[in-house]
Amino acid sequence: MPGLKEVRIRIASVKSTKQITNAMRMVAASKLRRAQNSILKLRPYAAKLREILQNLRSSINDSKEDTFANERLPEKILLVVIASNRGLCGAFNSNVIKATLELLDGTYAGQYRKKQVVLITIGRRVSDFFQKRKYSVVKSYDEFLDQLTFVNVSKLAEKLIKSFVSGEYDRIDLVYNQFKNAAVQRLVVERYLPFESSPSSTTSKSKVDYLFEPDKETILHELIPKTLRIQLFKAILDSYAAEMGARMTAMQQATDNAHELLKTLNIAYNKARQNAITNELIEIVSGAEALKG
Repeated sequence: MPGLKEVRIRIASVKSTKQITNAMRMVAASKLRRAQNSILKLRPYAAKLREILQNLRSSINDSKEDTFANERLPEKILLVVIASNRGLCGAFNSNVIKATLELLDGTYAGQYRKKQVVLITIGRRVSDFFQKRKYSVVKSYDEFLDQLTFVNVSKLAEKLIKSFVSGEYDRIDLVYNQFKNAAVQRLVVERYLPFESSPSSTTSKSKVDYLFEPDKETILHELIPKTLRIQLFKAILDSYAAEMGARMTAMQQATDNAHELLKTLNIAYNKARQNAITNELIEIVSGAEALKG
């Protein structure tokens, strides 16, 4: 059994760790509330924007519009991998890395062997992982998560759109964790380009008639890039909210574990203290008996 000093040192260490994890839990909870409000407000807007776009696309056949939706043989692939800048959030980052590796070894194995799959990473954890292992990372945008604004994300979206339209890439996919609730994150591999219409757009029972100003084609050509910018911003915002939820859950579990460990250590300390007192009493009684003799 460890001595009193060793147990006291361990108790102090666990108490310090518990304070840190509890503080991190509260910080994550505060950030989660803001991120959750943002993503829940953005989703209906993004969904309605996409619905309007699909209604327009079903009634227009335009060559420029086809540049965003044209299905090409996927030979050159770009994966936009979104995770976090920091750890201590459970399996949040490792799940994204695992999904990306599965794409490279599975869906895009042929293109990867030909060195035609490249990555754009958002989040230092995934950036460091893939760069250290010499994967083809063309650019990292880790700073986005420190200043998560639509303006910053729009610049990246514009670059992705231009690279697809120019033929630099035949397909662009997003890999990220989608926020469901504070305790649950859903891993998503989502096509970004070519633009994919929902099956419901062609089978919808009710058609909506819009009044257009200036004209339908002009609005469509402005609406597609805007929808793509919103889609990318939503994915990053989803990932950020999921990160805060994962971190809050992980720190709550760590705090609970520290609390249980403190209980065990306190019991061990009390036992060690009782043993020490018992031994002292035995020594005193033995000494007294020896003096009598």
